[in-house]
Amino acid sequence: MEHPILENNRSQPKRPVLAILTVDDELQLFRGNRSNFADILRAGHEHGFTVYVVTVKHLKLLKSKVTGFTFIEESQSWQKGLFPLPDIVYNRVPMREDELQPHVKRKINALLKHPTIRIFNPAFFNKWSLFEWLNMSKSTRPYIPATRKLVTQNSLRLLLKRHLFLYLKPVSGKAGKGIMAIRLQPEKQMPYRLRMQEKRRSLNYNCATISKLWAKIRKESSGEAYIAQQGIELLKHQDRQFDLRVLVQKNQRGQWDVTGIGARMAGSSSITTHVPRGGSIEDPDRLLQYSFGQEQARKVMIKVKSAAILIARQIERGSGHSLGEMSMDLGVDKHGSIWFFEANSKPMKFDEPHIRKKSLERLFQYSQYLLTKKTKRAGGA
Repeated sequence: MEHPILENNRSQPKRPVLAILTVDDELQLFRGNRSNFADILRAGHEHGFTVYVVTVKHLKLLKSKVTGFTFIEESQSWQKGLFPLPDIVYNRVPMREDELQPHVKRKINALLKHPTIRIFNPAFFNKWSLFEWLNMSKSTRPYIPATRKLVTQNSLRLLLKRHLFLYLKPVSGKAGKGIMAIRLQPEKQMPYRLRMQEKRRSLNYNCATISKLWAKIRKESSGEAYIAQQGIELLKHQDRQFDLRVLVQKNQRGQWDVTGIGARMAGSSSITTHVPRGGSIEDPDRLLQYSFGQEQARKVMIKVKSAAILIARQIERGSGHSLGEMSMDLGVDKHGSIWFFEANSKPMKFDEPHIRKKSLERLFQYSQYLLTKKTKRAGGA
């Protein structure tokens, strides 16, 4: 790869500059998914961009050059250098805790107000906020399972009166961590069954009273804020439920578009479909055809894409910021109804090669669009 520091030849037009924003790491220069960052650098080079990784500490907005890192293919290593101030900042601060640090918040706020730099996806989503935003619109409300903050034992009791199956999710959770499920089976001696997700399996806890159930939930949640959500009986294949992971990105016209859809099937003893927790990657068309037949499966997939675009628009509207991409988990029940479970403003790499390739292309197509709209603050909302 041509070395970005040597690219600034005055006789050539200036290449657009995209900086991948992350935070410092004492041991390894910066935090984040290095293979993802290297892929983005390669794709950027193919699209005529200068791309580098920069930490919050090194991104000095009043300087014309900033210290960043580039990937050297020959040695397969990261090298420090000086780079031009970016036109676009792609926020990949990897952890919620990092993003909440005062100096990180200050830098992101400064970028949001900057007259010439565009930043998209300025923050992680909060699960409760997502459901509030989607509830605001008649077009997205039908996709939301009943969702409440889990605050008191009484609030749990009222929810279980209406829904015998609930999911409990940490408000700031990621990749299925901390998820629990409750089933109320009134005819049983121990009617309350709580399943807790461990690394790659789930543990069961049965009890006779709601007070014992509440005590166990409090202990497992360690004081973290949780939401309770109506459990949806998802489609199953070989007795394992599956949902759809949808990547939605802005395209070269600055409009939301579905980049790709993958299916994730739950592990044999898991309550989530997340791959790190025992889930597997499957072909969504094949699974839907198994459930519905070819023609009905095609119609369901059209509904999934339409729902994903509506949801992305409404999340962006609710967030009040310009967003460039998000992944979302959507479920399909036996009637073919679509359900929204969560969205992630910093999608992980999709394992499906065709989705991965298109996602990198879209990142730079949208960045090119932002450059043509520099006079507009919203950048293509």
